Amino acid sequence: MSEPSILYETRGAVALVTLNRPQSLNSFTRAMHRELWAALDRIEADRQVRALLITGAGRGFCAGADLSEFDFEPGPDLVQRADPGPVIEQAFNPTVRRLQALRVPTVAAVNGVAAGAGASLAMTCDLAVAASNAVFIQAFSKIGLIPDAGGSWFLVKRLGLARALGCAMLGDKLSARDAKEQGMIWDVAPDGADCVEAALKLAERLAELPTRALVETRKLLRGAASNDLDRQLDLERDTQSALGRTHDYIEGVTAFREKRAPRFKGE
Repeated sequence: MSEPSILYETRGAVALVTLNRPQSLNSFTRAMHRELWAALDRIEADRQVRALLITGAGRGFCAGADLSEFDFEPGPDLVQRADPGPVIEQAFNPTVRRLQALRVPTVAAVNGVAAGAGASLAMTCDLAVAASNAVFIQAFSKIGLIPDAGGSWFLVKRLGLARALGCAMLGDKLSARDAKEQGMIWDVAPDGADCVEAALKLAERLAELPTRALVETRKLLRGAASNDLDRQLDLERDTQSALGRTHDYIEGVTAFREKRAPRFKGE
């Protein structure tokens, strides 16, 4: 039997998902997307899981789409057969949407190169920690395409328009430290340190916090740029009211008043 392209394990309350096609720098096939969706289904169903950590096997994080799945054989209908639109619509876009809507916070451990949609995958996660030697590449302009898998949206949100344009149009490598400085990722592991272990500690911190509140925070912050202040104030009010009926809110305030550590359940 062939090796699974997605590995899944739990480390306490953290689900560790590993992209497992190291010979192809963990580039995505359609089958790999389906295996990832199955892993996300497990996370949705397992209430003991309170955070997701996603990383890559081998020396790379993810090189985007596996171009070997595109049909470039000369002959009739080449343009239709090589069209990247269907795989974006049927595979990459659902993956981005599912990760953005996941019921737990998400962390990427970028252990090596993150190229094309692989860089988008890192930005899709709530937080990303990169190895000191990791690089981020928007390789689309080299093959006549545009950033996809949310890349054109994430780049502007994370970097601002000027840097997003330079990154996407020039296609130059962005070092891990520059990616942190410019706001693409949260942190860089120290030189020689294992970024997966560093990211796991971050995921474990998130897993101890009130999960619903974290996910609602994510939702509000992502929508803030498209809302005016009045709309955002209304959303804050409604969200606070809903969270005010949760176990973790009652526990958090009670623990604060009793001067003890809270025992959150993610509920």
